[in-house]
Order: sequence, then C-alpha cells, then structure tokens
Amino acid sequence: MVKVGVNRFGCIGRLVTGAAFNSGKVDIVAINGPFIDLNYMVYMFQYDSTHGKFHGTVKAENGTLVINGKSISIFQERDPASIKRGDAGAEYVVESTGVFTTWRRLGLT
Repeated sequence: MVKVGVNRFGCIGRLVTGAAFNSGKVDIVAINGPFIDLNYMVYMFQYDSTHGKFHGTVKAENGTLVINGKSISIFQERDPASIKRGDAGAEYVVESTGVFTTWRRLGLT
C-alpha cells in the first residue's frame, strides 16, 4: 500500500484523505495543517459541509488524528520543507494548497 502525506487539510486535503480511506489502497500517514487545531480537524473531517459526513470513526488521540482506528501523524508547520514526513513513513505528498509548485519548496528534493 502506498504511504502518503497530505499538505494542508482544507477541502482538497479532506477530500483526498476521505477518498484514501474509502479506497483502501492508500495509507495516509501524515497531515500538515498549520492553520487548524487537531480537534477542529476531527470535526471538519467528520462533518465536511462540502463532501458530506464521513461514515467511520474520527477522533484525536495523543496528538494524532485517528480515522477508523488508524493513527495519523499531525504537523502544524507553515514551511512544509521543515517537516520530516519520511519519519512518518510518507513516500509521496499530496500538495493541496496550490501554493507550492516545485518539489524543492515542499522540501522533497
């Protein structure tokens, strides 16, 4: 299974995360959400007003986001290059802001 990190947890980041959990083929291992508190991440993912309610379990536990029993590392870095996604096991990163247009700016060179 491919291990993926998500940069930002807005509409696109939540959509990617939900699709990953629904597909069962992608393992979300890290999420960077510098402008959103962990408890609000739980709420926003569980009750997304754009994409609908997530039909599974979502909670915050020991500083991680737990979806359907799967613990996901949370980062709150404005500069994604400073995140050690490899430590969380991410092989790929979904850049869901549109701001970072090169691998170097994401710290993935």
